[in-house]
Amino acid sequence: MNDNHDVVTALRFDVELSLIGPIPALVNRKAAALLSMIAVRLGRWRFEGSEFADVNDENGKSVGEIYVNYANVIRQ
Repeated sequence: MNDNHDVVTALRFDVELSLIGPIPALVNRKAAALLSMIAVRLGRWRFEGSEFADVNDENGKSVGEIYVNYANVIRQ
Protein backbone atom coordinates (compact mmCIF):
# COMPACT_ATOMS: atom_id res chain seq x y z
CA MET A 1 0.00 0.00 0.00
CA ASN A 2 1.08 3.55 -0.60
CA ASP A 3 2.02 5.59 2.51
CA ASN A 4 1.52 8.90 0.70
CA HIS A 5 -2.18 9.76 1.16
CA ASP A 6 -2.01 12.35 -1.63
CA VAL A 7 -1.19 9.73 -4.27
CA VAL A 8 -3.56 7.01 -5.47
CA THR A 9 -3.23 4.36 -8.16
CA ALA A 10 -5.42 4.63 -11.24
CA LEU A 11 -6.12 1.60 -13.43
CA ARG A 12 -7.24 1.62 -17.04
CA PHE A 13 -8.30 -1.88 -18.03
CA ASP A 14 -9.70 -2.51 -21.51
CA VAL A 15 -10.84 -5.89 -22.79
CA GLU A 16 -11.63 -6.62 -26.41
CA LEU A 17 -13.01 -10.03 -27.38
CA SER A 18 -14.12 -11.28 -30.80
CA LEU A 19 -16.18 -14.43 -30.42
CA ILE A 20 -18.43 -16.45 -32.71
CA GLY A 21 -20.80 -19.31 -32.04
CA PRO A 22 -24.01 -20.95 -33.19
CA ILE A 23 -26.30 -19.10 -30.74
CA PRO A 24 -25.99 -16.06 -28.46
CA ALA A 25 -26.24 -18.15 -25.27
CA LEU A 26 -23.11 -20.14 -26.17
CA VAL A 27 -21.18 -17.01 -27.16
CA ASN A 28 -22.22 -15.39 -23.88
CA ARG A 29 -21.02 -18.41 -21.88
CA LYS A 30 -17.71 -18.37 -23.70
CA ALA A 31 -17.31 -14.63 -23.00
CA ALA A 32 -18.19 -15.14 -19.33
CA ALA A 33 -15.61 -17.93 -18.98
CA LEU A 34 -12.91 -15.79 -20.61
CA LEU A 35 -13.76 -12.78 -18.42
CA SER A 36 -13.57 -15.00 -15.34
CA MET A 37 -10.11 -16.20 -16.40
CA ILE A 38 -9.03 -12.60 -16.98
CA ALA A 39 -10.30 -11.63 -13.52
CA VAL A 40 -8.19 -14.39 -11.94
CA ARG A 41 -5.11 -13.15 -13.82
CA LEU A 42 -5.74 -9.59 -12.63
CA GLY A 43 -6.36 -10.73 -9.05
CA ARG A 44 -3.06 -12.59 -9.06
CA TRP A 45 -1.26 -9.49 -10.33
CA ARG A 46 -0.19 -10.94 -13.68
CA PHE A 47 0.17 -7.49 -15.23
CA GLU A 48 2.72 -4.73 -14.73
CA GLY A 49 2.87 -1.09 -15.73
CA SER A 50 1.37 -0.51 -19.13
CA GLU A 51 0.97 -3.50 -21.41
CA PHE A 52 -1.14 -5.41 -23.91
CA ALA A 53 -1.82 -9.10 -23.35
CA ASP A 54 -3.43 -11.64 -25.66
CA VAL A 55 -6.58 -13.51 -24.68
CA ASN A 56 -6.68 -17.10 -25.93
CA ASP A 57 -9.60 -19.52 -25.97
CA GLU A 58 -9.50 -23.07 -24.62
CA ASN A 59 -7.80 -24.22 -27.86
CA GLY A 60 -5.07 -21.58 -27.65
CA LYS A 61 -6.56 -19.49 -30.46
CA SER A 62 -6.28 -15.72 -30.01
CA VAL A 63 -9.75 -14.21 -29.48
CA GLY A 64 -8.85 -10.76 -28.20
CA GLU A 65 -6.59 -8.67 -26.08
CA ILE A 66 -6.36 -6.81 -22.80
CA TYR A 67 -4.83 -3.41 -22.25
CA VAL A 68 -3.67 -2.64 -18.71
CA ASN A 69 -2.26 0.70 -17.60
CA TYR A 70 -1.44 1.65 -14.03
CA ALA A 71 -0.66 5.24 -13.13
CA ASN A 72 -0.09 7.18 -9.93
CA VAL A 73 -2.43 10.12 -9.58
CA ILE A 74 -2.02 12.99 -7.15
CA ARG A 75 -5.29 13.83 -5.41
CA GLN A 76 -6.42 17.40 -5.84
